[in-house]
Amino acid sequence: MKKIEAIIRKSKYRVVKEALHEVGVNFFSYWDVTGIGNEKEGHVYRGVSYSTSDIQRRYLSIVVNDDFEEATIQAILKSAATGEVGDGKIFVSDIKEVYRIRTGDKGGDTLR
Repeated sequence: MKKIEAIIRKSKYRVVKEALHEVGVNFFSYWDVTGIGNEKEGHVYRGVSYSTSDIQRRYLSIVVNDDFEEATIQAILKSAATGEVGDGKIFVSDIKEVYRIRTGDKGGDTLR
């Protein structure tokens, strides 16, 4: 099993969610987060300078069986990309075990 964590633009969340549903990923958690990015310059809008060092993003946490790993990653990559700096990152790590609290069941079948 894999844990796939993605930090994406908030504006791309709906498209990413739909792409994940299309490949069979129907459950995940998400949070609104603020991060510090590589972009150091501010933006000027109507004569007012705004800092862009604090970036609003959405953080997705998805646990999938190994056979869903590549499809999940590709769905995020294709749907979250704008081609601009700040599109986000994807992190993949191994999950040792999963338990369903209600029944005590364990293993990859609990993700279905």
